[in-house]
Amino acid sequence: MILECPECRTRYLVPDSAVGVTGRTVRCANCRHSWFQEGAALPPLAAAAPPAAQPLSAGGSGFAPAGFAPSPVADTAPAADASFDAFAHRPPFRPRRNMTRVRTIASIAAGLIMLALVGVILWTTAPGLAQQVGFDIGPAQSPLRIVDNPIERRQMTNGSELFAVSGRITNPSAAAQRVPDLRADLRDADGRVVFSWTITPQQRTLPANGAIDFNSAQVDVPPSSKRLDLSFVGEAS
Repeated sequence: MILECPECRTRYLVPDSAVGVTGRTVRCANCRHSWFQEGAALPPLAAAAPPAAQPLSAGGSGFAPAGFAPSPVADTAPAADASFDAFAHRPPFRPRRNMTRVRTIASIAAGLIMLALVGVILWTTAPGLAQQVGFDIGPAQSPLRIVDNPIERRQMTNGSELFAVSGRITNPSAAAQRVPDLRADLRDADGRVVFSWTITPQQRTLPANGAIDFNSAQVDVPPSSKRLDLSFVGEAS
């Protein structure tokens, strides 16, 4: 039988068994329009067998008008398969992957993994390694040691008081260490900080088993200061 889409007028040549006697809903493969197609009427028992269906041709005889180029005949399943739909899409339908999105997600994941590895290295290895590359690793103690000399306090001729401190920074470890700034805290008898300043070392890198001297002086420090605490900046006193 010949089916004609009521929307785009595309014609299809299909066997009667694809539609059945009771009819069925079909869909045009050209414009996707769906409609209910009535089944073909059964011929009388004494009637002769109908001639074999011939393909439509443009400009020829039959149902195709002159100048009409019919679409290819749709594939049909065997008559025994009642669930076959000649106008349905063919499986499988696999969506295309967005490769740009996949690469972006992979780059972000790789960056997070690298940051996590750097963090693990800085927190689990020797503190001196992070200090050498310029990272502040928080409260971890430096392997450097401070050896301070007795402080000196004396009155100057202008009436102000000079407070001087000196000492040595040593590196007892087997690797070179970065030398941070020193923090000097003066505390009163109750342990409260009454005056503070920063001492800059003479050099920033101290070789293994090396040592450097430091000295600093301040004037007009509070007279209530009783104790001096020296520590590296970023460490507890």
